[in-house]
Amino acid sequence: MRALLCCLAGLVALTGDVAFAQTKPQKADPNAAEVRYFTAIDGLMDGNADAILKETRQGKTVTAATLDVCYPVEKNSARKDRFVANLAVGGQTMTGSTQSLGEKAPVTIKLVRKQTGDTFDFRGQISIGQTVTEVASSENSDISEKEFQENQTVDDGITASPKDFTDVSPESLGVRVKLDAALEFLKNLKGQDVEVALNSLATSCDALRAGQQTISLTVDPDRAPALIAKAKAMPGVVAAGWTAGVVEMDRAIRFPAADWRDGDKINRDKLSTVIAGVLAKTFSAKLASANWSPTTGKLHLSFKRPSEVFPALNLTDTIEVTGLVAADKPGGSDRLMLWIGNPVTTTADEGTGPKLNLSDDSSGDEEGDVRDDSGSIEALTKQLKGQRWDADKSIWK
Repeated sequence: MRALLCCLAGLVALTGDVAFAQTKPQKADPNAAEVRYFTAIDGLMDGNADAILKETRQGKTVTAATLDVCYPVEKNSARKDRFVANLAVGGQTMTGSTQSLGEKAPVTIKLVRKQTGDTFDFRGQISIGQTVTEVASSENSDISEKEFQENQTVDDGITASPKDFTDVSPESLGVRVKLDAALEFLKNLKGQDVEVALNSLATSCDALRAGQQTISLTVDPDRAPALIAKAKAMPGVVAAGWTAGVVEMDRAIRFPAADWRDGDKINRDKLSTVIAGVLAKTFSAKLASANWSPTTGKLHLSFKRPSEVFPALNLTDTIEVTGLVAADKPGGSDRLMLWIGNPVTTTADEGTGPKLNLSDDSSGDEEGDVRDDSGSIEALTKQLKGQRWDADKSIWK
């Protein structure tokens, strides 16, 4: 019995030693290879360049480096070019040569790197074609491989199959396409009833590095599903779907669709008549024009009323309002969603005879919007027997 107890005690002690050995932390090897990144080299190319310097280090010694620089092809230009150069490292000096990926311009790099405490200084020159840029950048900090990768995720907001139109907008589409296929994709949009956002045509540095560009489109919500399906079938298209657009949920109304459809189509004439009637009453104005855009499907309304600024001058207020109507989710629904934008009011002398030229330099636009918009969303909700969006609970109420 005593022998058994001694054996058990020895086993427990041995188990404890093994557990301790397993949990004992391992010291990091100070000479292990490590990759570090600089993602902001200040002052490079007058502050207009987007630079990433990747270093491989053995302890504190740099054994390899790659410089990736994206920059405007001309000063203040939205068009970008990029070069990627592997640098030869000799002590504190880094040198290399390559050519830019877009313009095929020759590039030479000579940098001197100096560490001061936890930061790094870079001095030297970068030549692109005939242009020489002096590099003088101080107090740069580096980050780890993990931190760098975490910062590389770019969300373009494309949702291929949204459950409804509360987070994305029914008229707003995004198409992510490979750079070498972007031109052909855009050419195929010529002559079609679709708007292309001009700012999405400029290829960003993120797009150049990813090899993919996101084109932003606006289209009539009725034609959006067909356009998405067509885009997905085109060469080079990586993703297509809905994105955020004009719809703001605090100005949206959901209402039964049955009274506002002719078959599977929305009766836009009937709907615009009702919307215009309600807004004319809340604005104390007369309807001047109403039309639906065949391209975007947006409703454009214009109202006029006597201005209260200086009644004796008989000035006229013109109130412009944009709206959008669509099913409340893709694939059809028994409910529609109406969005009404903030009204924009301008005042002019529209009387006969000589005109008083007016300029509006006031900063009280928000106050004007509140005055002109007073009660219009609530009145439309009541007229359409609709619901408003509860942002706190994320439900229709």
